[in-house]
Amino acid sequence: MKLLYAPASPYSAKVRMAARHLGIALEEQVVDTNAAPPELTGPNPLGKIPVLIRKDGGAVFDSRAIMLFLHRESGKKLYPKGEAGTQAHVLEALCDGITDSLLSIVYERRFRPAEMVYQPWIDRQWDKVSRGLAYLEADLPDPEKSLHGGIFALAAMSGYLALRFEGLWEADHPKLAAWPKRFAKAFNAYGKLAPRAA
Repeated sequence: MKLLYAPASPYSAKVRMAARHLGIALEEQVVDTNAAPPELTGPNPLGKIPVLIRKDGGAVFDSRAIMLFLHRESGKKLYPKGEAGTQAHVLEALCDGITDSLLSIVYERRFRPAEMVYQPWIDRQWDKVSRGLAYLEADLPDPEKSLHGGIFALAAMSGYLALRFEGLWEADHPKLAAWPKRFAKAFNAYGKLAPRAA
């Protein structure tokens, strides 16, 4: 199977980490979403990443759909059963939601002329981020006890925070700031698969 991705994408990082954890081999191809190449827009008309191209040529997107696909492919090894599974999905939804807000801030600054950047929108997104980070700070999961889809979403989001928002959140969230080192001990490929500048 092939994964279309970008190195800085936290959603791509989440999927790549999950596949590595499950032992599912993926051919990885970097794509430029801004260029909207046909190899991306063909399988995913939205032109977003990541996209998983299955062996039969079918495409799976977005990241949560890919995570569920990997869960099924692995014999249901990515998410626990019962209430623990519900909590894993809630954690993933929270971390993906924080990531959505972080990306919204980045895109507002990157794609608008400076005089048109709308600070109230950025402030609203950062409020969501702040509430989410405070929620996580109060009850962080232990990566050494269990690795699942929610944990990988948290690791990807944390990596994106470190990449794009360094110095803006760590002092108020010391446990969360230290969490990636704990995760790296449980998942030693984190350094290679965390979001990084291209």
